[in-house]
Amino acid sequence: MADIAFLALAVITIGSAIAALEMRSLIYGSIALMGSLGGIAGFFLLLDAPFVALFQLAVYVGSIAVLILFTVMLVKRELIFNKIEDKRRKFAGIGLMLLIMVSLGAVFIDSGIKTITTDEPPVDFRDIGTDFVTYYWPALILMGLILASTVTGALVLARRVDVEDGQRTN
Repeated sequence: MADIAFLALAVITIGSAIAALEMRSLIYGSIALMGSLGGIAGFFLLLDAPFVALFQLAVYVGSIAVLILFTVMLVKRELIFNKIEDKRRKFAGIGLMLLIMVSLGAVFIDSGIKTITTDEPPVDFRDIGTDFVTYYWPALILMGLILASTVTGALVLARRVDVEDGQRTN
């Protein structure tokens, strides 16, 4: 059952990552990025790390990807970039990606990671949460300020400036 779930998550994650790169619409590409990041959260669930999985969903899917989506919707399309289509580059990129995946897979299979055992007790996610709000609260506040500043920057970029008869109107 775990093997089927792993294969399904791998297909979803890799498929949506490729879709995020290849979509012509930036909005659909952002949605595909959310699918890829959600698949990574599923991998964390398979590894019995529910806290990291929920953190992945909250921070990356819930905050960063939605922020990218809002930025794409707010900013004028011509300000972002003009995509140049080149078939040779696309196939070279896919080939390089497959080569790297096969190489990393061979290294992982030969590493002997399945034989590693530990006698340490599992870490409770409640302890991790307590440490976050006790010791790491400055980092959480800093992340919140960074996210707030990126939203402010997106709103500044999205502000329209219309020029009529030599006068600026906002």
